[in-house]
Amino acid sequence: MACTKEEIERKRLAALQKRQNKAQDQNKSFVSSPSPISTPSPRTPLRQPWAGPVRNSGNFANGNRSFHPYAKPESSGSETSVPVTKVVSGTVYLISEDRFEVNPSEFCPPLINVFKTIPSKSYDPSSKLWNFSINDYQELMSKVAPLAPHIVLGALPQFVLKILQTQITDPRTLDLSPIESTLRNKLMPFQEDGVRFGIAHRGRCMIADDMGLGKTFQALAIASYYKHNFPLLIVTTSSMRETWQSKIHELLPTIPMMNIVTLSSNKDAQLVADRQTQVVIVSYKMVTIHKDLLRDKKFGIVIIDESHQVKTPNAKCTLALKSISKLSARMILLSGTPALSRPIELYTQLELIEPKLFNSYNEYGKRYCAAKQTNFGWDMTGQSNLAELQVILQKRFLIRRTKEEVLTELEQKTRESVILDETLLEFSKEDKTGLSQMAESYRSCRASERHTALLNFFSESSRVKIPAICKYIRQLLVSTKDKFLVFAHHRAVVDAICSTLDEEEVHYICITGSTPTNARADLVDKFQYVESCRCGVLSITAANSGLTLTAAKLVLFAELHWNPGILTQAESRAHRIGQRGGVCARYLLARGTCDDHMWPMLQGKLNVLNNVGLSGDSFEGTTTKHQESKTNITQYLSPKCPKNPNDYIPGTNIRKDSQKPQTNKNKNSSFNTTLGDFDESKNPQTNNHNNSSFITLGDTGQSFSATVGDFDQSFDAGVNDPDMTKSFLDDDEGDELLAALDL
Repeated sequence: MACTKEEIERKRLAALQKRQNKAQDQNKSFVSSPSPISTPSPRTPLRQPWAGPVRNSGNFANGNRSFHPYAKPESSGSETSVPVTKVVSGTVYLISEDRFEVNPSEFCPPLINVFKTIPSKSYDPSSKLWNFSINDYQELMSKVAPLAPHIVLGALPQFVLKILQTQITDPRTLDLSPIESTLRNKLMPFQEDGVRFGIAHRGRCMIADDMGLGKTFQALAIASYYKHNFPLLIVTTSSMRETWQSKIHELLPTIPMMNIVTLSSNKDAQLVADRQTQVVIVSYKMVTIHKDLLRDKKFGIVIIDESHQVKTPNAKCTLALKSISKLSARMILLSGTPALSRPIELYTQLELIEPKLFNSYNEYGKRYCAAKQTNFGWDMTGQSNLAELQVILQKRFLIRRTKEEVLTELEQKTRESVILDETLLEFSKEDKTGLSQMAESYRSCRASERHTALLNFFSESSRVKIPAICKYIRQLLVSTKDKFLVFAHHRAVVDAICSTLDEEEVHYICITGSTPTNARADLVDKFQYVESCRCGVLSITAANSGLTLTAAKLVLFAELHWNPGILTQAESRAHRIGQRGGVCARYLLARGTCDDHMWPMLQGKLNVLNNVGLSGDSFEGTTTKHQESKTNITQYLSPKCPKNPNDYIPGTNIRKDSQKPQTNKNKNSSFNTTLGDFDESKNPQTNNHNNSSFITLGDTGQSFSATVGDFDQSFDAGVNDPDMTKSFLDDDEGDELLAALDL
């Protein structure tokens, strides 16, 4: 049944009125809600009074025709209305000593409205984040608090606020006169700044300068300033105990030598307990053995050299040092690489300086190591809030200067990587298959098993690289006369390098973990001052610190190491105070080995340390070269003999003695024929029945072997004889002879 136009219009108007009434009812229920935050029903979508193409009837009744479907809704008077579909969270962290940044989980207009009310607000277009002055921190957190539980911001930890609020003495106002003049007068300006930093922090700090900038001088100067807190304990590596003893004797002469004890065995225990003993020097291993003895001594000052050695919280040595340092008023840590690869390695060192600053190991890990719970416990291998960590380190704990900053006269260090010749690698089919399987195992294994897989891959790769490494060292000995260092990790590689130097009759020194401590200083002096000693073969783990080998201009790494801090320390054996030229660090890499995985991994770890401000090194700009191939064409060319012009006819290349007539024409004799310079030299190998002749053409020095078929007659005559020339060049047999020349 068809409807008329009037019926259609009537039904349309009825539907329109019904729709308007429904929108008006929803508007009344929204306005009558006591809270600005309401949760819509999952079945009934929330509609605003301006929703839809039709305005409510009240506006039309009042004659308001200004409605536009794309106009902004009228403000309800509440600036903090919150989207309730999900909870918005955010993190707060320092970006400098006086400013902090907020990073919300998603864009939230009510939170942005709060940000705009803070006087010190600043928006970073690059990161699209807001940052504020630390003075407005409490105001911001108080304004965001009413928005909970829909908007939640994580507060700054209490230890961060405590560090920021701590008042520190101005280092420039300190008087350094209590330091012994013998040492005070030797301090360079930047070293004096480090001493002032340590005293301003009450003698509890870390000096993290680059290797070779005199951290020993600065530590002894701080200890001398607090001499009233003696006795002094110095914890260092085994190889550095004698060095510390000699430095104390040189720089602090008021301390008698009899009052300095090096604890190296049980026989020295009684000397340590003696009240007259002012300084005790001990290795990390002996700290664990004599923990009770050292704790009972009640040292007032403790210096821990190479403090990155105590990076493991539950290690016996770490626990022993914690118990010893509880009664110490001063704690001075020294390390050129405080964290070798990860921020978690700093925790134990910071806890030694400021005990109980962090509530727990897990709190530090969650804040700065992106800690996460796994089936095997907490994973602390990550990094987070590195900008804040750098701020609190510089504000409270450590001072760090690089060589580029303080030693303007020291030339920069360059890095090169050399791709070893693949034809020299000791690769068999089994080796290639095995290394490929190890590489796949390393990539696919779990994180807890990755280090073990890397060590197996690393060990097998070293064996493959040995022939190419030895060949490169032979090439280096020929190309340069300068002194150089070679670092390696595996004993087999060290032995192969030493054997190569022995074969080349090169004078060198070798320092490994088995080298006696008292012999190392003599070996270092031999390399530094004996001109004939050209090379130092060093273990990368036993000799990467504590040695000064500035006589070398080149530092060669036959193998890598998984910790970039170990490599940079090894480079600094030559690039340090006393070096009078540029230093090149050269890394020998082999394709198809673990170097393919370790090299980019080292760069990634360095990037993390750079973000914390603990390193300025980078392997990204390393120059790449290739080892000279063993298939060089020059080895097939005979050496060119020097030519004496007096032996030749002027203007020609004909020797004067070649014009003498030849009388011996024995048909059965072998001959040496020279075309051009007529160099007549007998070849004893031609006196046989195979009728081969040794013919030299021109003055090129290149010899060619020619076979004269089945001829029974050989000639020993000069080509000046016309008959000989005709018989050799014009007849058919001569043509066959020329054609048989094997060039």
